[in-house]
Amino acid sequence: MKAVISLYTPAFCRAIIYMLQASEYRIMPYLLWFWRTHDFSKVTYRRTLEKTRAANGLLTLLTIGIYVQMLFGISLLIAGYTEELTELYYFGLGIMLAAPIVWAHLIIVFVLLAKALVLMPQEARHIQTAKTALASHQATKIAIAGSYGKTTMKELLQTVLSEGKKVAATPANKNVTSSHAAFAKRLKGDEDIIIVEYGEGKPGDVARMNAYVEPTHAVITGIAPAHLDRYKTLDAAAQDIFSAVEGVSPAHVFVNADSTDAEPYIGPDQQTYTREGALGWRVTSTKYSVEGMSFTPTKGRKRLKLQTKLIGEHLLGPLSLAAALALELGLTEAQVTRGIAKTKPHEHRMQPYALNGTWVIDDTYNGNLEGIRAGTALLAQLPAKRKLYATPGLVDQGKLTKEVHIQVGQLIARAKPDIVVLFQNSVTKHIKDGLEFAGYKGEVRIEKRPLEFYENLTHFLASGDLLLMQNDWTDNYR
Repeated sequence: MKAVISLYTPAFCRAIIYMLQASEYRIMPYLLWFWRTHDFSKVTYRRTLEKTRAANGLLTLLTIGIYVQMLFGISLLIAGYTEELTELYYFGLGIMLAAPIVWAHLIIVFVLLAKALVLMPQEARHIQTAKTALASHQATKIAIAGSYGKTTMKELLQTVLSEGKKVAATPANKNVTSSHAAFAKRLKGDEDIIIVEYGEGKPGDVARMNAYVEPTHAVITGIAPAHLDRYKTLDAAAQDIFSAVEGVSPAHVFVNADSTDAEPYIGPDQQTYTREGALGWRVTSTKYSVEGMSFTPTKGRKRLKLQTKLIGEHLLGPLSLAAALALELGLTEAQVTRGIAKTKPHEHRMQPYALNGTWVIDDTYNGNLEGIRAGTALLAQLPAKRKLYATPGLVDQGKLTKEVHIQVGQLIARAKPDIVVLFQNSVTKHIKDGLEFAGYKGEVRIEKRPLEFYENLTHFLASGDLLLMQNDWTDNYR
């Protein structure tokens, strides 16, 4: 009964717009979510509706539409009752009761109209704005593309290069055409280096961005199963991501060779970087702690002693590239050393923090198989009285969902945490299968309400514990 009542409350309208927003206004994912939902009062577990102009407009339209239809149905119901017209009475009752479901589908028409009449022309204007400002700019332009690690790579380069150059970079994870246009408008024209992060969501995205940026340098941070609901195959995703190197001299293309899935796409004379070093520099004397790393890149008789607040062996490659490329672009060794010392974790990306005598590493931003690989390797390296690992698994893995999550379970087992916390969803069984196949002997806990788990960590952890939390699912994923 409560589920039925949820159709006729103001919260229903907010839930519908939240579902559209969380589905990125894509019709089929929204409809699939709508029809598997029974109680619309239980839709938002992890996030809330962002009150953007589009969301507010659609919310107003949906609310008015539902209540107008309900009032119309009530008027027919009353007319049928007073005039003893049974058919009109039941017709009015049906019109009234069906209003929420009817408008949950009618709202799609307005979304499609908005895309055709507003968003597509707006996209064309954004592309022209970005092209005008970026393609003609005389700065060194570094494009960053990949399935993972893009924002981290961009911020490493920005932090280090800013020690000796005037650098502008796209902010945070703003990596789509509209944010590129907004970024381009703010350029002063006297920048030495421009860094642009490319976001990939569907086939052709990276190629379109590359056409208006016209980069002089390109960094490919790695290939991993991601967005396979739209790319369908890993090869399709890789082909789009590697379109970032079009028009760039092979000597100015840098590919993360720690990514095994990227290796088949590395072209002749393109340069690579790994956790062992970059551009002729070799990493030695590495030391790790939960609060940072130190390492010593060497090249011939040259030696740099570097320290960073970043954690994780997988970041040695990006750090090495940032240092080596900065030297090639004219920075001094002292400037590079200062820049690397300033690097620190971005929010929710391998971000450690102390909590009542415990350490928590927050790596909940998005997620991919390579991120799981890096995180579980880090968990195995770091000392603790008790180690815990928490994850819901990965999204958008397409046909590889089962295979990938069995690998996830095996990677977790290899790290040997004392407790594994899995958030109940459609991939939980596959992760458990992977744990079992790998012979995991620790405790497995299943949590049904992730938000409650995050909010009550202090009750869950004991002094000396180390908890690694990886990835997050929005509410549109089951």
